[in-house]
Amino acid sequence: MNAPSGGLVALLWTLNVVVDTAGQLAFKAAAHDAHESDGLQRWRHMASRPWLWLGIGCYIAEFLVWLAFLSLVPLSEGVLLGSINIVVVMLAGRLLFGERLSRMRTAGILLIATGVALVGLP
Repeated sequence: MNAPSGGLVALLWTLNVVVDTAGQLAFKAAAHDAHESDGLQRWRHMASRPWLWLGIGCYIAEFLVWLAFLSLVPLSEGVLLGSINIVVVMLAGRLLFGERLSRMRTAGILLIATGVALVGLP
């Protein structure tokens, strides 16, 4: 069996980050609403929004991309590289939803990004 192409691994990793982030943001958009109902009414409202279904579609796509990615890299490396999703989602939440990034969260982002960079080095 041939060693996987670095370009294919990078493409799948990037695609995983993009699709996972899109899914997280779509779920947040579905749940983020001024609609003040509770219980079943709130769930019905969220289920009627296209954002929820986009999020579900993204998660299905991410599952397939993740399987392809893990078929090419060791599990320990893949999971660590996948951690960058946390950073991207937190930054996108800040940009799109105005979520607050405390000093501790910012420090966490920097530590995760540093770890991913170290793992990703050849």
